[in-house]
Amino acid sequence: MTDVATTKQEIRSRVAAARSAGRSVGLVPTMGALHVGHRALLDRSVAENGFTVCSVFVNPTQFGPSEDFERYPRQLEQDRLLCEAAGADVVFAPSPQEMYASDHTTWVNEERLTEGMCGARRPGHFRGVTTVCMKLFHVVVPDRAYFGCKDYQQLKVIQRMVRDLDLPLEIVPVETVRDADGLAVSSRNQYLSADDRVASLALRRGLLAGREAVRGGERSARAVAETVRGEIVGQGRLQVDYIEVVDAETLEPSAPLSGRVVVAAAVYCGDTRLIDNIVIDVESKE
Repeated sequence: MTDVATTKQEIRSRVAAARSAGRSVGLVPTMGALHVGHRALLDRSVAENGFTVCSVFVNPTQFGPSEDFERYPRQLEQDRLLCEAAGADVVFAPSPQEMYASDHTTWVNEERLTEGMCGARRPGHFRGVTTVCMKLFHVVVPDRAYFGCKDYQQLKVIQRMVRDLDLPLEIVPVETVRDADGLAVSSRNQYLSADDRVASLALRRGLLAGREAVRGGERSARAVAETVRGEIVGQGRLQVDYIEVVDAETLEPSAPLSGRVVVAAAVYCGDTRLIDNIVIDVESKE
C-alpha cells in the first residue's frame, strides 16, 4: 500500500531505509490533482528505480497574487490511489508550513532561461519553482527526478539549475501525454466547460500549423508565430498570452530558424490558462 508522509523527517526516514536496502530513488514532483500525464511520470520512475516518491504539494511561492492558488484542485486521497496503482512507494504531502519557515528568505534564481515565455508573464513564478524543487531535491535526495515536456520551459530551467549547481541527480524528461482529441493533459483542464474544451483544441492545431510552416521552408520565427496565432485566434474563444519560437536549448531567438527549435504558446480560455509546445528539427521533413 502506498502511504502518505507529511513531514520532512518522515520522508527522509523512508528514503534512508530504501537506500540501506540498496534501492535507487526516483522522485516525481507534482502539485497533485494527478492525471494520466503524471501516471506516465510515475510509470517511468517505477520502471527505473527501486523506490519511488511522488510529492504532492501545491507550492504557494510559484503563484502570483491574481492566480489560482486557492482554487487549484486538491484531492490527496485520489492522488494516493493513483500512485498506489502505479506502484509508487510513498506520497510526500507536506503543508506549506512544513516546507517554508515563517521567516523564509532564501531563494533560488535562474537568470537566463526564465527571461521569456512564462517567466516574462508570471513574475516570480520560476523563483518559486526552482526554490521548491531545490528543497525537494535536498529532502528526498533522489537519483532521478521526472518532469513532463509539456512544461517545457520549466524542464529546461530545472535541468540548468541541476547542471549549474552540481546537484548529483538526473533530470528525466517524459513526453507530453495527450487525450484522444490532442489536448495536452493538465490538472487545469477540469476547469474547462464542454465548449471551452472544444475551443482549446485550437492551441494544438496552431502548433501543428507552425510545424508544417517550418517543414514547408519557413525560416522566420515571426512568420511561424503568426501562423500559430492565426489558427488560435481564428477559433474565436481563445486569447493569446504569448507565442514564442526559440532555440530548443537556450530558449533564445533563432534567426533564421535552424537546428532544433521549440514553438511554445500560452492561451487563456476564459479564466483558464493553458500551455503547450512542439519541438521541431528545422532540417528534418519528418
